[in-house]
Amino acid sequence: MTEKPVVSVRDLRVYYGTVRGPVRAVDGVSLDIDAGEVVGLVGESGCGKSTLGRGILGLLPEGAVSGGQVIYGGRNLVGMPPKELRRLRGPDLGLIFQEPMTRLNPLMRIEDHFRETLEQHESSLDDREVRRRSLETLGKMGIPPTRFRQYPHEFSGGMRQRIMIALALVLRPKLLIADEPTTSLDVIVEAQILSILADLRRNFGTALLLITHNLGIVAESCDRVAVMYAGQIVEEGPAYDVFVEPAHPYTRELLRSTISLDTEELHSIPGAPPNLIDPPRGCRFHPRCPNAMQVCAAKNPIEQHPADGRRVLCWLHGPEEEIPDEGSAMLEREEIAVAEEA
Repeated sequence: MTEKPVVSVRDLRVYYGTVRGPVRAVDGVSLDIDAGEVVGLVGESGCGKSTLGRGILGLLPEGAVSGGQVIYGGRNLVGMPPKELRRLRGPDLGLIFQEPMTRLNPLMRIEDHFRETLEQHESSLDDREVRRRSLETLGKMGIPPTRFRQYPHEFSGGMRQRIMIALALVLRPKLLIADEPTTSLDVIVEAQILSILADLRRNFGTALLLITHNLGIVAESCDRVAVMYAGQIVEEGPAYDVFVEPAHPYTRELLRSTISLDTEELHSIPGAPPNLIDPPRGCRFHPRCPNAMQVCAAKNPIEQHPADGRRVLCWLHGPEEEIPDEGSAMLEREEIAVAEEA
């Protein structure tokens, strides 16, 4: 670990324009990732995880507006000229896309994909070195050299996914954002890919943001975990501490919803994530929260630090002067239940 983070995100906002108003997909997120560190980003679908990953790299669709700061190498990536940002993507900033198996050009051989990637960012490499680097990375993914000149349609979906992951890893980026990198892969290949990502950070000091729904992968592979809900990070801390003693009710509910060999009864969180065009007032989780209090629906929660290295966005952790007495809290919970029934 280094004292200075590889990337430092401060109050990042990404809004999508619609005819009904802006969708606040990422709304004031702050996050640091150190060299050689793996940070897991978890949360339900639609909470802004993929948008956060793309927002860090500036890979946003037309009509999206971003603000805040993403500090990398002493420079703010937000608002950086597109040409300069493109030069950083690949050798400095890498992305494994969600559902990467769909992103290969069907008219290009696998060999051509790797040659294009390496020549674009490392033009000093000769053909022999390009081939060596490409085959070495593909070999780590379990793809033999005999398939190097084949087309994407000649591979299964899982193998195409491994090829796309190899394309992201061949440049050895300093920051890698992996958006559901093991989707649709069997558990054996999944373990191989996680091992490769671990080697990458160990040998090259790569900082990794791992976006996933698989809490088991986070518990096994990540140093820290950030829990995202409705465009905000509601809890962050060391992975072990968050799993053993979750501080936010949303984190507790996520963990309760996880299926394991010991599961005897299925659990789910009532309701659904809110509409990010018009999110709830106060804490965005309060309409679904089993611990909701009167203040939760009235005021935005203030970030608290219940333990060293932990932060949580929840009124249950203070400040004390803002929290109403238990009688008021119970009354508010009853009012919320009546409103939901209505």
